[in-house]
Amino acid sequence: MNFFLNLSFRYKVPLWGSVLIVVTALAVSASLMMESYDELKEDLLIDSKILGRSLATNLFPALLHDDIWHAFEIVSAPILDVHSTQIPAESILVVDNARRVIVSAHPKKAPMLADLRDLGSDYAALAERIAAGGENADSVVELPGSRYYYFLTPISDGSTQLGTLIIVYPQNVFMPRFLTIAGHGLSVGAVVLAILLPFNWYWGWRMTLPLAELTSRMGEIGRQWPARLDPGLYAHRDELGRLFEAYNQMLVELKAKQALEAQVVQSERLAALGQLAAGIAHEINNPLSGMLTAIDTLKHHSDADPRTLKTMDLIERGLSHIKDTVGALLVEARVKSRNFAPQDIEDILTLISPQARHKALHLTWHNQLGEEIPVPATLLRQIIINLLLNAVQAAAQQGEVAFDIHLSDGYLHFAVSNDGKMLTEEQIAHLFEPFSPLSEEGHGLGLWVTYQIVHQLGGVVAVARESAERMRFTVDIPLGGSL
Repeated sequence: MNFFLNLSFRYKVPLWGSVLIVVTALAVSASLMMESYDELKEDLLIDSKILGRSLATNLFPALLHDDIWHAFEIVSAPILDVHSTQIPAESILVVDNARRVIVSAHPKKAPMLADLRDLGSDYAALAERIAAGGENADSVVELPGSRYYYFLTPISDGSTQLGTLIIVYPQNVFMPRFLTIAGHGLSVGAVVLAILLPFNWYWGWRMTLPLAELTSRMGEIGRQWPARLDPGLYAHRDELGRLFEAYNQMLVELKAKQALEAQVVQSERLAALGQLAAGIAHEINNPLSGMLTAIDTLKHHSDADPRTLKTMDLIERGLSHIKDTVGALLVEARVKSRNFAPQDIEDILTLISPQARHKALHLTWHNQLGEEIPVPATLLRQIIINLLLNAVQAAAQQGEVAFDIHLSDGYLHFAVSNDGKMLTEEQIAHLFEPFSPLSEEGHGLGLWVTYQIVHQLGGVVAVARESAERMRFTVDIPLGGSL
């Protein structure tokens, strides 16, 4: 039983529907057949009553005048009439009040003047029935274990009873007609089943296939992101259709939630790295400044030989390089600067053009700024230059770099995209960290500095694959935001 209960709805619903249809068809057919059987039996009772009254009326004068031959003709006529529409009787006989046979349609089986009780157990029971009840009214007798129906009709004129008419029918007398009716009913039932069963299987499969798809997709949650359900799979607006919509909406919201959580985690990680880097930079800067001051003093106030001076120059250059690197970690956006103007865009284009020409790149430039905006020019120039230099470096030889900048809803929006080197999701997740291993030149702090400045300006910087061959950096900075 558990096997059937654990079956997929794709099979269970059509299967149980088929069982229900078959059981219903059988129950209806059985009910109709029983009703037909009862109706045929009722027809037999009516026919026998009509026949009995008709024969009794004709037999009364014949028996009254002892015209036995005419009585024989009367009881033999219904059996010999093959054209009669009534159900044919097997035997008809007449007994007197002493239960002796007066006349019979089959004289050899029921001889004249034979005692009814001597004709067999059924007739003996009928004799006792007639003796006990007088049988002054039409009646039908069904004897236990008998294969016959017996219909008794008194032969009288209302005041005088001359005997009793007995009409004998075999119990299967209407079976041929019943089998014909049952055959027609079963044929109609078979046609109905032939129509309903395929329809039931199709409709059950059509209804449960979307549920099976939904179950399969739900089972993938946690291991991977399942695909959206095709709205054409079930386009109706009932509960199942709304369940599909809820599933697709759930996927959208879960993906948005995951993206937001990833962005928050990345922001927290970068913020923690920024605090750590700034703390280390401050700790290094103090002794580093002292060392550079000592080297400078030693160079100017000592009588060192040339080799020593050369060594001190080498040490000074190394310490200066360390100072520059540490200084890059100390990103501080709180600087005094003029507002960013459209001319700054042209200056940036002029600065970037030599590097672009070196790789034969095609620059696509869309500048929609027409006036100054309340964003520090120095910081914004540094952000744009860093992103453009990064794009030029990553672009393919004779490739393309695109830049677009515009204002919308109180924000400055700009984007830098390039073809060439593509980044994986794992690389994108660590792209803005300091000393990124993705940097092929320099110390890998350009994007780190960019991220820190954008974050301190209250903005957001993001990177994504624009297509299979293009990367795209986007920056959104609020106008007049606090530093």
